[in-house]
Amino acid sequence: MGLFLKAVQMFKANPYQNYAQQYDAWFDENRQVYEAELRALRSFVPGKLCSLEIGAGTGRFSAPLDILVGMEPVASMRAIAQQRGVNILGGKAECLPFKDSSFELVLMVMVICFVDDIYKTLQESFRVLSAGGSIVIGMIDSGSPLGQIYVNHKKHSLFYKQAKFYSVDEILEIMRATGFADFSFRQTVFKDLSEITDREIVSTGYGNGLFAVIHGKK
Repeated sequence: MGLFLKAVQMFKANPYQNYAQQYDAWFDENRQVYEAELRALRSFVPGKLCSLEIGAGTGRFSAPLDILVGMEPVASMRAIAQQRGVNILGGKAECLPFKDSSFELVLMVMVICFVDDIYKTLQESFRVLSAGGSIVIGMIDSGSPLGQIYVNHKKHSLFYKQAKFYSVDEILEIMRATGFADFSFRQTVFKDLSEITDREIVSTGYGNGLFAVIHGKK
């Protein structure tokens, strides 16, 4: 999901049903950031796989990344995703309505900081992946310089005040505990969003970019 302070996908019981249009408009207003996030994710999402996006929002990532199935608990978000041609269902990250080994890839973008139970979420993601399948997590990295600013100011945000931000290292610890291995990384958004007026770079590693992408294998 994109990085923003004014609108964000929420993946829990959601008081923001009426904010779907504002959320979706953020991607057009911050086109350079959105495109950088897509580039960072696309390096790990080859497309045309049997894939699932958990917390697909309005389909801003599912559609361009050719995700087969999306899940999103907010009805107003699902409606916009459907308009983008996304095959989207309602549901929660902690209880996925799929059989074991159903997917080759699971994608989550800006979801980890909002789930009720991060361990259960990753256990469920592991369960529905086939052997050798991939998980791709896009997140705000609280261990980055800009991530610390988000942590320190989240109480002033209508949306992020409910978020629990993690560092990449914290997520890696939980991923290892739930069975994932063989990790790779991308990062982007190295300056304040208001200062990004041109194509933002995407690099390997993590710890410097606000938006981090973790790729792991089952």
